[in-house]
Amino acid sequence: MICASAVMKLFLVAVVMKLFLVAVLLVVPVVAHLASGKKLRWCTLSPLEQKKCSELSKALLSALSPVSSSPFKRVSCILAHNTYDCINKIRENKADAISLDAGDGYSAVKLYGLTMVAKEIYLGGSCVFAVAVAKRGTLDLQRLKGVRSCHNGARWTSGWNIPMGFLLARSDLMWVSGQPLSQGPKSYIWDKNHFCEASHREPFYGSEGAFRCLKLGLAEVAFVDHLTVMSATDWSGNHAKNPGSHCLLRRPGAFSSLHPGPDLEQEEYELLCPDGSTAPLTAYSTCNLGNGPGRTIVTRHNLQKIVKKFLQVIQHLFGIRGKEKARFELFASEPFRGRDLLFHDATQHLQLLGEETKISQVLGLDYVTLLQGLGHEGSSLSNSLVRWCCISDLELRKCEEWALNVRSDPLVCVQADSMISCIELIKKNEADAVTLDATHAYFAETCTLAPVAAECYREECAPSREEPDLLTHVEGLPPLYSVALVRKANQRVNRHTLRGKRSCHSHVFSPGGWLLLSRYTVGALVNDSSSACNLTSAYQNFFWKGCMPGASGNLCKVCIGQERRVRGSSKCAANHHERYYGNLGALRCLLGDPTGRSFGDVAVLEYHNLLQNIEYLTSSGWATGYSPEDFELLCSDGSRAAITAWRTCNLGCVPPSVVVTRPVTVTKVQDFLAKSQESSKNSRFQLFESLRYGGSDLLFKDATQGLVFTSQLDFKSILGPSFFQLAQSVFSCTSAGILDFCKLDSCTSSTRP
Repeated sequence: MICASAVMKLFLVAVVMKLFLVAVLLVVPVVAHLASGKKLRWCTLSPLEQKKCSELSKALLSALSPVSSSPFKRVSCILAHNTYDCINKIRENKADAISLDAGDGYSAVKLYGLTMVAKEIYLGGSCVFAVAVAKRGTLDLQRLKGVRSCHNGARWTSGWNIPMGFLLARSDLMWVSGQPLSQGPKSYIWDKNHFCEASHREPFYGSEGAFRCLKLGLAEVAFVDHLTVMSATDWSGNHAKNPGSHCLLRRPGAFSSLHPGPDLEQEEYELLCPDGSTAPLTAYSTCNLGNGPGRTIVTRHNLQKIVKKFLQVIQHLFGIRGKEKARFELFASEPFRGRDLLFHDATQHLQLLGEETKISQVLGLDYVTLLQGLGHEGSSLSNSLVRWCCISDLELRKCEEWALNVRSDPLVCVQADSMISCIELIKKNEADAVTLDATHAYFAETCTLAPVAAECYREECAPSREEPDLLTHVEGLPPLYSVALVRKANQRVNRHTLRGKRSCHSHVFSPGGWLLLSRYTVGALVNDSSSACNLTSAYQNFFWKGCMPGASGNLCKVCIGQERRVRGSSKCAANHHERYYGNLGALRCLLGDPTGRSFGDVAVLEYHNLLQNIEYLTSSGWATGYSPEDFELLCSDGSRAAITAWRTCNLGCVPPSVVVTRPVTVTKVQDFLAKSQESSKNSRFQLFESLRYGGSDLLFKDATQGLVFTSQLDFKSILGPSFFQLAQSVFSCTSAGILDFCKLDSCTSSTRP
């Protein structure tokens, strides 16, 4: 009879043997590579690529001596039917690597479990511009609906994903689905079918093929990348400056055996610009639909080190500065009578990626969220709902009631701790929409978000004959006004004596209480030119102390946080958890807390709900005995005036707040808001009412009478050029963490190998 301990020992031995076998199976592919002549299997998409790959193999064998220490002597070329056949071959260990458009590369990683090991870097970085090309004088981007179009590839960056995101952001899909224009031979036999195939055997494949489709007159517009446009124009001048560049005019007739190629006459074709204008082919940097990442190299996870070493070897030998470049050019396809074979011809070098590099770091956060919005990972629950960002418990409470009353797509309420955090969540596709004040809307523009709607603060939401001076913003949207409020009894304060006083502001970066105020206090801008530009430090030195929620130092000393909440987590927070936050909070700060302490000498806030807030604070018991007559406004000339004189005694007009989202979700959020506005007309729930929840301006400003949809407008048009330029000037030398966060998403890295 076997004892229990013996059984346990046998069991442990079996487990160890099983784990050992699993480990062996995982190591076998790598060992096989090293034991089988040190070769790597590159997947090709056409006989032309196969030929170039074969020549690479011969050149590698010739360049490396038999005693060379290089781990690679051979390249095996695996011919596939199309890009997804290549992806499957790599996945099934029948091939090892391929260079793919970023859109296909994303699918290879997310849907097929491959990994990215390198990306192509071009003269301007790793980005490609998506451009729309048409015959001169035939089209503009405002009237493309129903025309025939050619694209370099389905789900490709420049020919599909970015144009689709651009069209969705404008709420206008400009082409209709239908039979694609393809001329590859049809066959039920896979090896012989090249109709609409993602390979060079489809004549209209790639940017070159899309150009060919346009030139043959089979379409009116082609969506391609700027690198192909560069190669289709005479760039001999640039060649003199950059002799290593392959973004040059191909020799005439290089594709004469196929179809007319992309050697386009500059006078015959032009670019279509987003504003409806057109531009020469050389103006792609300013006339484009957006930019995104170029091509990436993918492989299996267990081959990352091997493939990166291989890329390092061939680039060292045959790259732009390769020591064996005379023998073989890695980034040149002309000798093989093709274009962009194996790699894009415009590639300057391959940038190797770290093993732990996230896909959002490789492709850019904006591009990844765009692909998610376009359904590249398949359908998900988030596609059928709207996630609204809230910045406090009060906003969350109102949002949840909104969700219960809305008759449209489901609403999910997502909580953050500030408007800046909401911008980050939306950019990362963890929320969909939020209403931002004008300064934060400027941040959203810098972070490549898109406007959906602007708040309108007048019942008619249109120009008024009585007050035309108010209508200084786009589409007749009236602005609000920023005012400096003081207690009438405090006669020592005027506009010229604010230095060293205690100040109350709605929040840091607020349009009126932070940006416009600078003109009357720290003197940060004189005649729209920068002088004492850094407002963050300037305000710290100007005021004695105050409450500017979201700031730090002496500008948080007057803040009081929230009762029943840990003081450190709410004091000076950039949300309603700080009781001195917002317009209502700045008024509270001016009056002081119920004990009579923690008060300011001046409050800078928006006028729109001032009378309502005075009444609310009196009736709620915060401060009794106050009426509008107990307050005065500080005028720019140093005088004071009654609070009813806000039209002439103010710090300037504040643009309307803006609802923002990602470009690809503009239509969804706009439809949701339109239905919400309609349903709230006959509902107990009111979008633009906040006092019943214990706060003010929750989710939307209480003064809002309606939302004006702005999908055809940009942020500069909505905010007005003067405010936009003021923000640009200030943030050229005033730091804001959100701007640094958004700059990290740039795909213009030009890191050398």
